[in-house]
Amino acid sequence: MTSLNSHGLRFAFGTLTALPVRVSRWDRRTARAGMLCAPLAGLAVGLLAAAPGVLFLLGGSGPLTAAVASAALPAALTRGLHLDGLADTADGLGSAKPAGDALRIMKQSDIGPFGVITLLFVLLAQVSALFALYGRGWAEGALGTVVAAVTARLALTLASRRNVPPARPEGLGAAVAGTVPPRGAAAVACAVVACCATAGVLLGGYGAGLHQALAVVAGLVAAQLMLRHCVRRFGGVTGDVFGALEETAGTAALLTLSLSLG
Repeated sequence: MTSLNSHGLRFAFGTLTALPVRVSRWDRRTARAGMLCAPLAGLAVGLLAAAPGVLFLLGGSGPLTAAVASAALPAALTRGLHLDGLADTADGLGSAKPAGDALRIMKQSDIGPFGVITLLFVLLAQVSALFALYGRGWAEGALGTVVAAVTARLALTLASRRNVPPARPEGLGAAVAGTVPPRGAAAVACAVVACCATAGVLLGGYGAGLHQALAVVAGLVAAQLMLRHCVRRFGGVTGDVFGALEETAGTAALLTLSLSLG
C-alpha cells in the first residue's frame, strides 16, 4: 500500500504538473491512486503560484501585477497543458460536428477561433478575480490562489470516477477514466472542502470559511456541468476534456471568491 501511494503521488505530479517527477508505473491501480492524490498536486501548484503574487504585492507593485503573476505561474507549471486542453475542447464543442469529427478537430495541433476566444475570456476572468482578492490583502489573494488550484485538481478526481467512460481507447483520458470509486471520490471531496473551509476560518472567521467552502462547491458544480456536456457530446472524456474541466473548476472557484458576500 505504501508503494502504491508513492507511485500514485508520482502519477499525480507527473501527469498534472510539469514538476520534475518521473512516472514509473502506468496501470489502472496507479492511475486510481494518482487521481485520488490529484488535489495534493493542486496544493503544490497553488502554493508555488501564490508566492510571486504575495512577493509582488508586498513589494509595492499593486494587486494587478500580483494577479497576473499568480495566474501565469500555473500555466508555466503545467507547460500550458490544461489551457491547451481547454482550447481544444472549446474547438470541439464549437464545431457542432458529430463526435468522431469533433474528436479529430481536438487532436489537431492548431487552435481555432473558439479556442482562442475561450482562452482569452477565461484568463481575463482569472486575472480579474485574483485582482479583486489581492486588492483585499495578500492573505486573501494567496488563499484564493491555493483554493482554486486544489479545486481544479479535485474536479479531475471526480471526473475519473466509475461510470464516466473514455471517448478514445488511448491517451490520458482512457488511462484514468473510471478508475476512482465513487466513495473514494466523495471522501476526497469532503476532505478538500473541510480543509479549505478551515483555512478560511483561520483567515477571517466562520463567514470566510463558508465562503471558501462555497467556492470549492461552485467550482465542482461548474466542472460537473461541463463534464456531463462533454460526455454527451463526445461519448466520454479525453485528456483535453480533463484540461477543460480543470480550468473551468478553478475559474469558477476564483469568481466565487471574488464576490463580496458580506
